[in-house]
Amino acid sequence: QKLKEEAEKIQEEYGYCILDGHREKIGNFKTEPPGLFRGRGDHPKMGMLKKRIMPEDVVINCSKDSKIPEPPEGHKWKEVRFDNTVTWLASWTENIQNTLKYIMLNPSSKLKGEKDWHKYEVARRLKDVVHKIRAQYQADWKAKEMKTRQRAVALYFIDKLALRAGNEKEEGETADTVGCCSLRVEHIKLHPELGGQEHVVEFDFLGKDSIRYYNKVAVEKMVFRNLQLFMKNKDPADDLFDRLNTNILNRHLQSLMDGLSAKVFRTYNASITLQEQLKALTNSEDNVAGKLLSYNRANRAVAILCNHQRSTPKTFEKSMQNLQAKIDAKKQQVEEAQQELKKAEDELEETKDAKAEGLVEKKKKLLERLEEQLAKLNVQATDKEENKQIALGTSKLNYLDPRISIAW
Repeated sequence: QKLKEEAEKIQEEYGYCILDGHREKIGNFKTEPPGLFRGRGDHPKMGMLKKRIMPEDVVINCSKDSKIPEPPEGHKWKEVRFDNTVTWLASWTENIQNTLKYIMLNPSSKLKGEKDWHKYEVARRLKDVVHKIRAQYQADWKAKEMKTRQRAVALYFIDKLALRAGNEKEEGETADTVGCCSLRVEHIKLHPELGGQEHVVEFDFLGKDSIRYYNKVAVEKMVFRNLQLFMKNKDPADDLFDRLNTNILNRHLQSLMDGLSAKVFRTYNASITLQEQLKALTNSEDNVAGKLLSYNRANRAVAILCNHQRSTPKTFEKSMQNLQAKIDAKKQQVEEAQQELKKAEDELEETKDAKAEGLVEKKKKLLERLEEQLAKLNVQATDKEENKQIALGTSKLNYLDPRISIAW
């Protein structure tokens, strides 16, 4: 309780700012402590020493007429600036990768909310032109220029598989992760026939945060042919799309629709998948637990599309056992209630009096309630099991237009 009160006091003092006259919550207002750098995945700078951030490293960004935050005693800020064109409130340079770190507003703030709203509006605009864009890139598979063909195949992957665009990265500075445009020959295998399907492409690469993307996909014949062409006479370490980068791709997309980039396809395909899955999976007759399972399954389809994985939680086995114990106990109760009801019904057969009839009704209701509770527990177990290696939060927070959930 005491720790909680202290944390709340800190939150009160440092966790809020005034933006356009409104008190807004700040996202993460604590600097990271010094320690050994871990990085994500197989990071080449793993184990390097992360230094302590001092006030002398920090740039404060506030408005000219505001009360400038006091630095700790005996210290001063690196700089105080009044830049209202950016959304960060403080920044410093992190010593390992020399990147800027920022203190930003919380996701529930007006600023972030408006940005999100704008993002989903662009995705909704894509809905109206996506069929034209698809027709165009399919036609481009037969283009004379190799550059155009590569762009068309990459766009097909980004659209169909919700791959990230894949920006160029500095060699040796970060883990060896790739996206669509930076795929190398070694990251795909071509199978003319596999598992009863024709023209199968097998992907195996490390994506953002060193999460492995492994997938076997049947593709259009022209895509398969083009990939054979792109891989011809190349070494495993060569770029698959050697005439393409994200700038070229995004410039092309911008010409097809204002504000369109490769990232918008991911948002659009995630949201449209949720909408279609909810329509297909929800049964309006279901109880709340059943509907929730349908929602989670739709959410899961999106997480699988976007490759949002997690490692099975350490406590998974334990909580699964606890749930199973609850299910077993509930089954026992249901069996007992069935026997009780049978007994009451036999009694009613013999006596046919009103009291016995009331008892039968009561026992029936109890049995129904217990059966519903058992069904609910079974649904929970199914949900938990299906969800042990999939992270649902990422798509909920970043890729799914909340209006779809609310309409549902």
